[in-house]
Amino acid sequence: MRLSPSRFSRALLPLFAAVALLGVDAASAAACDPCGSVITAPLAAPVAADDPCPSTDPVVCRIRVMPMDEKVEAQRTRMAYHGLLEDMHRTEADLRATGASEETIARELVDMRNDAKEITRAGMSPEEVALLEQRNQEKYGNPVGPTADQLYLKYGSWEQVSAASMRTSSAVDHELSLEYLPCPV
Repeated sequence: MRLSPSRFSRALLPLFAAVALLGVDAASAAACDPCGSVITAPLAAPVAADDPCPSTDPVVCRIRVMPMDEKVEAQRTRMAYHGLLEDMHRTEADLRATGASEETIARELVDMRNDAKEITRAGMSPEEVALLEQRNQEKYGNPVGPTADQLYLKYGSWEQVSAASMRTSSAVDHELSLEYLPCPV
C-alpha cells in the first residue's frame, strides 16, 4: 500500500492512526468527521444460509447470513470506508482548482479508491478479504479492483472514470442499513 500526503487529507490520516494505534471504534471515529453524514438503521437479523439471496452480488449475499456481531463490525468498516471516500471529493475539487487535466484527476481518484480499499481491508477478517478479492479478480483481473485504464476503456472518458471511482455499492450499503449522504464540495 502506498500513501502519499496528497492521497488523504491531514484530517483523515490522524483519524485512522487513532483507529489503528489506540483501538478507537472506527464507526465512532468516522462519525467525528464534520463533513458528510451516514444515516444508520437497525441491522436486519441474519437469514439462514440456505435462504435464497435476491442479489447477484456475493458480498451482499454474505452480509445477509453474517452473525449479528459480524454485521455490526461490517457496518463500522463500511462507515470508515465512506470516510476515506469523502476525501476523494475534496481532492477532486483541489485538483480542479489547480487546473489539473481530467486524466490526472481520474488517475489520482482511482489510486485513492484502491488505497481506501486496502486500508479498509486491513481491519477485516482474512475470509472477508478473500471474498472481496475473489470477486474483483474475476471481474477485473485484479484483486483490488479496476485500474484507471480499464475504467477508461469501459466508460470512454476521464470524467466518467472520476465519477465511477467515487461510486459505491448501494446494495452493500443497504444491506448494512446505511444511507450515505456525501459532503457538499
